Amino acid sequence: MDLAGLLPQFGGVLWTLAAFVVALSIIVTIHEYGHYIVGRLCGIEADVFSLGFGPVIASRVDRRGTRWQIAALPMGGYVRFKGDADAASGPGTADLTALPEAERRRTLHGAPLWARTATVAAGPIFNFVSAIAIFFAFTLWSGIAIDEPIVARVQDLPGTEQTLQPGDRILSLNGQDTPDLTAFAEVAQDLPPVPTVPYVVERAGADLRFDGPFPFPAAVTSVAPGSAASDAGVKAGDVITAFDGRPVWSFNELRDSIGQGDGSPVTLTLWRDGTEQELELTPRRQDIPLPSGGFETRWLIGLSGGLVFTPETRTPGPVEALSVSVSQLGTIITTSLSGLWHMITGSISTCNLQGPIGIAESSGAAASAGAQSFIWFIAILSVAVGMMNLFPIPALDGGHLVFYAVEAVLRRPPSPRVLQVLMTAGVAAILSLMVFALTNDIFCP
Repeated sequence: MDLAGLLPQFGGVLWTLAAFVVALSIIVTIHEYGHYIVGRLCGIEADVFSLGFGPVIASRVDRRGTRWQIAALPMGGYVRFKGDADAASGPGTADLTALPEAERRRTLHGAPLWARTATVAAGPIFNFVSAIAIFFAFTLWSGIAIDEPIVARVQDLPGTEQTLQPGDRILSLNGQDTPDLTAFAEVAQDLPPVPTVPYVVERAGADLRFDGPFPFPAAVTSVAPGSAASDAGVKAGDVITAFDGRPVWSFNELRDSIGQGDGSPVTLTLWRDGTEQELELTPRRQDIPLPSGGFETRWLIGLSGGLVFTPETRTPGPVEALSVSVSQLGTIITTSLSGLWHMITGSISTCNLQGPIGIAESSGAAASAGAQSFIWFIAILSVAVGMMNLFPIPALDGGHLVFYAVEAVLRRPPSPRVLQVLMTAGVAAILSLMVFALTNDIFCP
């Protein structure tokens, strides 16, 4: 056995596991802290705040009597409030009515309905708020493209003279006026793939005419974590110069060529830092959400492209940045729910549902792509965790909220026996879903 050959693979597995544990630990801590802090503000005391399950590695008890601990299995966490029977906040076996009123009020199940509802709902809400905070920071940091097609930075392309310069305002493209960035993109999308295109730009108060680079080149702006391109080593900034030996000038040309291959292996020639190299990779079948709703099945390698230049941006105000961030959250939630519904109805493949292995691989790929990619991935995963916990399944937060809604209508909680049966069924449903997702990780292409 070649131990030297196994070392890179072993290192890759450790990196993937470490990234997954870090991402999950951050998200779980945010989620459980939401439960804890809102519960405390509502007068409910916590016995245990645990990051992880199983044997305790380290712990301490604070002045309020809450044990803060790190457990050996970093696959989640929990807050056990006073009166809870287990980590899923099931009611304890003791009769809470036998407790003094003041002590009963400090338990989760003895607290008023409004306090219990706020405490349980706080976990998913904290997940959503943390994601919005990340989106907000990214929006302020990266800015928003201004309406005019003004060049901020130009993509470096092989064998192409650098004719565009930062500060240029593009007046026309291929003889068609481009008064704003939207008009420029529309003209650029309709162009056939060619090496150069006629430009008219305003530079230092003068209008200049020249042949410039194709506006949507086959340049990589981002690589999807866990995709075929990511596994093959493609990086942002690479330029695809040939597809199966044929020259490629536009990103749309590359995308169409891959889509027409029906999943057959392809050879890409890419240019990176002045040198060319060839990579062979196999596209993967994916169901892509459409702007109009629904999904479209495509063969993809996981690359995204963009304009040959980075447009000038402006820094949005806090209100606009918050609006963009909330809209981003809404898009992720609606797209995820639509995908789940289409999987249930059989419109798209159930292989779109990832399990722990798939999420771990995506975590490692995102971390390998850099801090920005990893933080963005954490935000996306935080939305997924918050949304999943709101599903009306007993043992999840959404199941508890359904029980509270029933209690609000009937003026009394469900009987302990009914709750116990439903909680057991909920745990069984969650375990079944986890097994199904894990099966996807192992057997889906």
